[in-house]
Amino acid sequence: MPETRPVYLPPDPLTPERDITHHHFRPGEHVVILKGAAGGELWGDAMKVVADSWHTPTDEDGWRLLDPNGGDRSYITAHPRYLVHLSKRCPECLMHQKALREYLVKRLGDDDEAVDCSWYSLTALNQLVHVADARPGR
Repeated sequence: MPETRPVYLPPDPLTPERDITHHHFRPGEHVVILKGAAGGELWGDAMKVVADSWHTPTDEDGWRLLDPNGGDRSYITAHPRYLVHLSKRCPECLMHQKALREYLVKRLGDDDEAVDCSWYSLTALNQLVHVADARPGR
């Protein structure tokens, strides 16, 4: 991943409204959590779906993900609506990517410098939460 500069845009309005069922993703699939843009393209963190898990910050089911790069946060839990398929051409995920790319490029332009929109945070329990989904006090 390129070095990123943080940008604080209003919360992404598309992802929190995305209606993805828990069964959309399967263990073993490769996904990406889209976090920003660089050069007019989206970038994010690539992960592998490991298993389903309870997602307490939003009281909704999430997925347990493995970061193939390891590190302090090798495993996180994320809500399915935060994920986009990498391992298969999924029409819904492709439409979401296109809409998110159009939303970001209008605001950020097509500068080559990678921009992290700072829409996600990790809780102390390694649960990924989108700023629009975080409950007060989290």
